[in-house]
Amino acid sequence: MKRKSLFLLAGIFLYFLLAGCDSSGSKNVTGKLFIIGGGERPPELMQQMIDAAALLPADYIIILPFSSSEPNESATFVTQQFRQLGIKNIKSLFLNTDSLLTSSGLDSVRSAGMVYITGGDQNKFMIIAQKTGLDKAIHDAYKRGVLIAGTSAGAAVMSKKMITGNQLSLAVYSGNFKTIHENNIELSEGLGLLENVIIDQHFINRMRMNRLISVAIENPGETCIGIDESTAILVDGKKATVIGSSQVVVLTNNSKQVLSYSGLLGAENITLRVKFPGQSFDIY
Repeated sequence: MKRKSLFLLAGIFLYFLLAGCDSSGSKNVTGKLFIIGGGERPPELMQQMIDAAALLPADYIIILPFSSSEPNESATFVTQQFRQLGIKNIKSLFLNTDSLLTSSGLDSVRSAGMVYITGGDQNKFMIIAQKTGLDKAIHDAYKRGVLIAGTSAGAAVMSKKMITGNQLSLAVYSGNFKTIHENNIELSEGLGLLENVIIDQHFINRMRMNRLISVAIENPGETCIGIDESTAILVDGKKATVIGSSQVVVLTNNSKQVLSYSGLLGAENITLRVKFPGQSFDIY
């Protein structure tokens, strides 16, 4: 009888052990995401990001400034912010040529206690990430349970479908989104840390509602999230919590249809949520 009980307990233990593993047998763990809408990053916001990372004494933060046109200055500024909050173990990763990252550099991303992606041009970041294997290194860190953070362009790259900033109907970028019409807002491939979610940033400050409405209509079922400046969402599993000083706008086209008339986009069943700091919402 005792022997049967031992076999039963062993079987239960093995079941739960395998339930926490992927098909390769490795532990299926994911970290958290701290996605900042750009603009000023007050010390309180940065401290909440550090707290969410739950850094151990030996852990370090690695800064990825590849979005920036001035990566050295960008990395230096963020390093100073972290140091003012008592973080001493900080690294920055740079290209050793115009197009390469060393294997030791990629390993430093995989082994980090937190990864921070600066602002700039999200398209530039993704070209470098895909060319060098940086995208895979970030995924490896995330699967290990590491917090991945980013601001502005560093926020845009989090989703699988990334808003590039370009309008297909305009030859030159203007920053204005005056229409809601089809085939205008360009999307490309992001890091894919978020599935079925599309991120927009600087949202309320730069009046990007028309852009996100267009994206939501043309991507039914996707959770489209506009994050304002000095504001972030902390994504933990299926829940996102608003942090900072402003709002987060959440749009979803629930009709599963894309309606258009003479090039204009329409919709029958879009949900709109506007979330305050401290509030949470489901992202899947």
